[in-house]
Amino acid sequence: MDLVDSSTPLPPWFTEEDLDVYATLYQNSGFRTALQVSYRCWQWDYGVTNPKVMAPSLLIMGEKDYFMKFPEMEDYMRKGIVKQFMPNLDTTFMKEGSHFVQEQFPEQVNELIITFLNKKI
Repeated sequence: MDLVDSSTPLPPWFTEEDLDVYATLYQNSGFRTALQVSYRCWQWDYGVTNPKVMAPSLLIMGEKDYFMKFPEMEDYMRKGIVKQFMPNLDTTFMKEGSHFVQEQFPEQVNELIITFLNKKI
């Protein structure tokens, strides 16, 4: 996690107690399972011949998400390169949001989801 400044204080919605709970869970299970997501397992063959997600999709991201610090991620997300794989993706960036926008701004995230669903249903 060298992308995260360790001197940054925890946000008000994430307490030291929360951190202790997560730390204990990771001590018991390790990071391996939690990190087995598509961008970590791209070399595995799942038998998928067309990697496109055609379903209407909504991505709500924080402008301050550390994910954007990964090389080329900002261009990938902001310039719409991701739409090559998700052509029906609607992306919303929340200016003050980090990686946990649903916890930081639950009302706004809920409203974005409801609006998206109302447009798509």
